[in-house]
Amino acid sequence: MRISAVPVAVAISVALAVATIVIAGTRPSTLLTIPSASTSSPTIEPVVLTSGDAIVSKRPDLAVVAAGIESQQGTAAAAQSDLAGKTAKLIARIKALSVADKDLVTTGYWVGPVYGPSGQTITGYRASQQLQVKWHSVDTVGKTLDAIVQEGGATNISVSFGLADPKAAQAEARTLAIADARSKAQAMASAAGVKLGQVIRVSDLSTASRPPTPLSLGAAIKQDTQIPVGEMDVQVNVEVDFAIA
Repeated sequence: MRISAVPVAVAISVALAVATIVIAGTRPSTLLTIPSASTSSPTIEPVVLTSGDAIVSKRPDLAVVAAGIESQQGTAAAAQSDLAGKTAKLIARIKALSVADKDLVTTGYWVGPVYGPSGQTITGYRASQQLQVKWHSVDTVGKTLDAIVQEGGATNISVSFGLADPKAAQAEARTLAIADARSKAQAMASAAGVKLGQVIRVSDLSTASRPPTPLSLGAAIKQDTQIPVGEMDVQVNVEVDFAIA
């Protein structure tokens, strides 16, 4: 009898563990009993599993400008040479705007053939280079775009916004998300007629900054381009497990 009782106890323990994993994976606000970490017979500890989320809106203080330049010539070497001249002009104009070297990087460089209508005959070669500029004065980004296009010769522009240091906004959102989780857990405990205990576990599931959709601009940018900045969202989601007192 003692020999057959061992597998049964193991089976019950495994079943409890599986049930716990399934319920925790869905993460609704849930009252649950789980086995404690005991070396002998497990004791049942009631807990409340819940999640919380929060969004904090902040005005961006950083604009990220992507500026592209390209050239098409009869040979790859000629396309590269022409591109080098155009890129030098663009970089000089960007640096004239007092952009620091650390805020100007190349994010892409490409050289390849251009095919005719049949798709089999090479009619020339195209070379392109993409630069990225961090602009710390978001209110003047429109004038910056005008200068890069009209005087620097950029032919493909996009701009997006963000926070130079998002940690403070993330911490604020995280505090609100945990408070949201506690509020849900308290409501569950009150409805069940029990008292909420101490926090057992906290998990930060995701912290994401959601800037506005990048604004794509062509080469024909008019003078005094207006780029509304608006606000961006910093979102945090957490999971919190509470003991039941």
